[in-house]
Amino acid sequence: MQRLLELLTMEQDWSSEMMEMKELSSILQQNGIVGAGGAGFPTYAKLDERAETIILNCAECEPLLRLHRQLLEKYAQEIVETFHMMGQAVGAKEVVIGIKKAYKKTIEALNEVIGDYPEVRLGLLNEVYPAGDEVVLIYEVTGKVVRPGGLPIESGVAVFNVETVYNVYRALNQETPVVDKLVSVVAEVENPVTVRVPIGTTIEEVVRLAGGVTTKDPVYFIGGPMMGFIGSGSQPVTKTTNAVLVLPEDHLIIQKKRRKSSIDLKRAAACCCQCTMCTDLCPRNRLGHPIEPHLFMRAATCKDLQEPNIFINTMFCSSCGLCEMYSCMQGLSPRSLMAEYKAGLRANGIKPPQGVVPKPVGEEREYRKVPMERLMARLDLTKYDREAPLDEFAVPVRKVKILLSQHIGAPASAVVKRGDKVARGHLIAEPAKGLSVGIHASIDGIVSDVNEKYIIIETQEGRAGNE
Repeated sequence: MQRLLELLTMEQDWSSEMMEMKELSSILQQNGIVGAGGAGFPTYAKLDERAETIILNCAECEPLLRLHRQLLEKYAQEIVETFHMMGQAVGAKEVVIGIKKAYKKTIEALNEVIGDYPEVRLGLLNEVYPAGDEVVLIYEVTGKVVRPGGLPIESGVAVFNVETVYNVYRALNQETPVVDKLVSVVAEVENPVTVRVPIGTTIEEVVRLAGGVTTKDPVYFIGGPMMGFIGSGSQPVTKTTNAVLVLPEDHLIIQKKRRKSSIDLKRAAACCCQCTMCTDLCPRNRLGHPIEPHLFMRAATCKDLQEPNIFINTMFCSSCGLCEMYSCMQGLSPRSLMAEYKAGLRANGIKPPQGVVPKPVGEEREYRKVPMERLMARLDLTKYDREAPLDEFAVPVRKVKILLSQHIGAPASAVVKRGDKVARGHLIAEPAKGLSVGIHASIDGIVSDVNEKYIIIETQEGRAGNE
């Protein structure tokens, strides 16, 4: 990083500055750095000279998750310095750390550091959901509204995840690619914890690190309770796995996820009273985007195609889940039904309309935010709101299954074969053409299987145990 900072502070012509950003982009791509959550957008592709403002997202959007505030508190100096450097690389005028006011310990750690970086400021957020949605976050800390269907960079903004920036720090200072992931294990476990595990570790092994489950017939819910999904104990941790919620089979969240869309549609036809609550509390609608879940529910249940834009506008939905997990008093599922329609539109080549101008943001928006405390109560999660301390001690793993597609874009291409001996950090799959990043061995061992979807690595002890 020191070399990068030296180059950035030198007087350079335009082409030299572009080369410097390209150098940083190459480092991030080769080290496999992607958004450490969500869809895993390759970070190198977000380095753009149009970014006048870059934002560090420490909103911890989903209930029960803590890893970003924990990581930022522990490594405030390293993360702020790295983010400052990234701002210099793209020529950003402003560097903002979006963080909730409630994260007092993390804010204290940041205040001890940011004085050395005049362009860095805190963007304080209220404890509401979904504060971490990047379109919502951008409005809260800059006042800018990203156009419907648009990218933040069109508004001169780029948003980065806390763990992502820490991974940039490790790549530049420790020459460590992305080989592990922080994962919070919470809810029905003995000791909720946030652990660092090798990429490719099974979910079941991760859950064991929390001291075992405390419910019969546990279900592993991967990600946050609002936007996550039901997983299995055998599936591997990827670069975007943030959390595992261990929940009882009869929990509200699990039951909602297991419902069939055909039944949801029939229930909506029978129950939807067009109260408009789903639209009134929709975060994107409140920012002027033309997404109106109540109109979609009416048109879909009545098979009314007179206004096709009602269906096309579902492509502006962020899938935050508020409409079906909180807003609807009838327990209907607008988000799930809209997701199905969106998938159908995409499969038939329909793209979001361009040039849609958002409506002005109304003053009522301030009174239609959903407090996190009330959301957790509605989801029956309050009893699980316990500390999950950060534990970064090395976790011994005998076998990992590393997926070649862990990010938006083209899967990486394997460069190893069965029987190859690899060391932790060794490049095992190179970036493909187009939008792609490298994949690295997360443990020392022998490659026991390779195909177009994944690479399996086993330690000597693991191979011996299988023989």
